[in-house]
Amino acid sequence: MNDNPMHNAHVAPRCGAKSKRTGQPCRAPAVRGWKVCRMHGARGGAPKGEANGTTSTAFKPKKQKRRDVFYQNFYGGLGR
Repeated sequence: MNDNPMHNAHVAPRCGAKSKRTGQPCRAPAVRGWKVCRMHGARGGAPKGEANGTTSTAFKPKKQKRRDVFYQNFYGGLGR
């Protein structure tokens, strides 16, 4: 058994990303459950669906809300 507390970090799986310029692989440890490190996209991006918050009309500008109402009334909802 190894008494070094960093032993687990040294034997962790490595990121699978490679540099375009040098062709060398990334040497950072991969995030658990992913094949890449945190700098190459693991766990990145916005949440999916309702959690993202972009589906709500609460954050639409007033002009866009008015335009939506206009399309709804004038075109019967064929606009946006």
